[in-house]
Amino acid sequence: MSAIAVVRLVLQIVLVVFSILLTLLILMHKGKGGGLSDMFGGGLTQNAGTSGVAEKNLNRWTVIIAFVWVAIAIALGLMAKFGLGA
Repeated sequence: MSAIAVVRLVLQIVLVVFSILLTLLILMHKGKGGGLSDMFGGGLTQNAGTSGVAEKNLNRWTVIIAFVWVAIAIALGLMAKFGLGA
């Protein structure tokens, strides 16, 4: 197994882990209202969410993980296009 194949395998594993992490981070965000949850009374508990600092940190982590996820996906796409690590 060549070094490039190992890098490709590691990138694929990291992409899967970051996909799960990104999904969980997105689900942790509080709703902004106007959705189906408000129709059924979900808007009543909207103000009992996280503090402003926690929400900002959650936003930062979500954006950072999303950028890294996109970069890994592009790198894997380029590796596939040029036949590296196959």
